[in-house]
Amino acid sequence: MKLSPLLIKKQEFTKSMRGYEIEEVRMYLEKVSSEFEKLITGNEQLEHEVQKLNEKLTEFQKIEKNLQDTLIQAQESSERTFESTRKQTNLIIKEAEVKAAQLIENAKESAAEIRNAVMSLREEKNLIIAKLKAIVISQSNLLEGKVKDAGEEPMKTRKPESAEKFDFDVDGIVDRLP
Repeated sequence: MKLSPLLIKKQEFTKSMRGYEIEEVRMYLEKVSSEFEKLITGNEQLEHEVQKLNEKLTEFQKIEKNLQDTLIQAQESSERTFESTRKQTNLIIKEAEVKAAQLIENAKESAAEIRNAVMSLREEKNLIIAKLKAIVISQSNLLEGKVKDAGEEPMKTRKPESAEKFDFDVDGIVDRLP
């Protein structure tokens, strides 16, 4: 039998000659009934509170699960992003190395072309200088020949011993050329 405050209050006892005082028993039953009612009310409140807490706990567990899932997704996304960035970085480095190698090769080719052009220009310069020397020497010889021929002509005012000789510094003239 399940006890309730009302059953405790209405409990009847049989009367006997040497029994308890009825009023005292009633007062005691009244107190027990009140205390039992408080306990039942408190128990119901606690059960209600436990139910609320269990609901909150369930909500918090769902939130925790969502946070864990989100954290895992964020970590995976971060790892994918990091890996993608690493691959892009490696690709950029390789492209830069290829471009640098091409630039170095182009620079070497340009340097070789310039070196060849300089050598060609030096050869041209030496050829031109040789031609100029030959022209200056031939002109000098021609002039000396004319001077000799002019000195053989009979002139009264001129003495053969005082014939002028033209000395040309062919190398000096060539060196003065730009």
